[in-house]
Amino acid sequence: MLYFSDPSSLDHDPRDLMPGHPESPPRLVAIERRLAAEDWLGWERRPAPAASAAELELVHTPRHVAAIRALSEAGGGAIDVETYAGPRSYGAAAHAAGGAAAMARALLAGEAAAGFSAARPPGHHAEAERAMGFCLFDSIAVAAALAVAELGAARVLILDWDVHHGNGTEAIFEGRDDVLPISIHQERIWPGSGLPEDVGTGAGSGFTINLPVPEGSGRDVFLSLLDRVVGPVATEFAPDLILVSAGYDAHRDDPLAGLALTSEDFGQMTVEVRELASRLGIPVGAVLEGGYAPAALAGSVEATMRALAGAGGSVDAPRTAVGEEAAARVSAYWPAARG
Repeated sequence: MLYFSDPSSLDHDPRDLMPGHPESPPRLVAIERRLAAEDWLGWERRPAPAASAAELELVHTPRHVAAIRALSEAGGGAIDVETYAGPRSYGAAAHAAGGAAAMARALLAGEAAAGFSAARPPGHHAEAERAMGFCLFDSIAVAAALAVAELGAARVLILDWDVHHGNGTEAIFEGRDDVLPISIHQERIWPGSGLPEDVGTGAGSGFTINLPVPEGSGRDVFLSLLDRVVGPVATEFAPDLILVSAGYDAHRDDPLAGLALTSEDFGQMTVEVRELASRLGIPVGAVLEGGYAPAALAGSVEATMRALAGAGGSVDAPRTAVGEEAAARVSAYWPAARG
C-alpha cells in the first residue's frame, strides 16, 4: 500500500488572511500524527511530486494555471470569500495534484493494489477555470485524466463521498464517457449543484451520477447506495481504476454539514469499495478532500487506510428508500442498477 504526501501541504494556510478558516494545516498534522503513532500502518511512504503545468492543463485551462501561479508569486490574496492563495499555495496545490497523479501512475503500473494521497488544499470544487470552495486545482481530476491520456486506462470511476458535491470534477468530465463521477453528498447545501437530474451532456450523458442524501443520513444510507448503485454501475462500466474523493465532512462531528457517519463507517464503506475493486481486478486510490474536525478526520483516514490494506470484511447492505429510489433512477442509463 502506498501513501503519498509532501511537506508543502503545510505551507498553504488560509488563516493568514482569513482567521479561523477550517481548511488549515492542523487537518493534515492530525492525520500524520495519528498515522505516525501507528507506524504508518505499515504503508510505504512516497513523496508527492509537483504536477507539471502540462499535467494540470489536462483538466484546467492554461490561463487558470498561470493565474494561480501569478497570484501566489505576487504574495497571494483572496480568490473569493472562502478561497485563498498565499505565497506558497501554488506549490502546495501542485504537489497535491502531483501526489494524486503519482498514485495513479503507481497503481496502474501494478506497484500496489491501493494508495492514499494525503495532501492539501483539497481539489474537487476547482473547475477548469475557477478556483472555489477552498480548492485551487482539482487533484483527483488530474489523476483521472492522466490515467486515460497517458497511463493506459480506458475508463476511470471516481467515487466522491465528501459531504459537498464535487462540482469541479463533474464540470470537468460532464461531456466525457471515459470518466464516470459518482457523488454521494448532502442535499440542499453548498455549492447547490449535484442534482439527481444532472447526468452529463453530449457523449457524457448518463456518465455523471449524483446521489444526494437527506440531512441526518448515516451508515445505512451510504452502504445502500454503494450496494444498489455504485457496485452495479461500476461492474457495468468496467473501469480500469477506481479513485475516491475521500472527504470526511460527512462525519457526525464535522462542523460544516449535517450527516451522521462515524470513522468506523468510513472504514466499512472503504471495505465495500475495496471488495468491489477486487471483484473487478483493478486498483483503488483515495485522494484527501474535506473533513474539518481534526480528530474525526484522523480517525476516518486511519480507518480508510486499514480497510484498503485488507482489514474488515464486507457486510450485507440494508435496503433504504434513498437507495431504492436512486437505483430506479440510475437504471435508466445503467440497467445493472435494476438489481
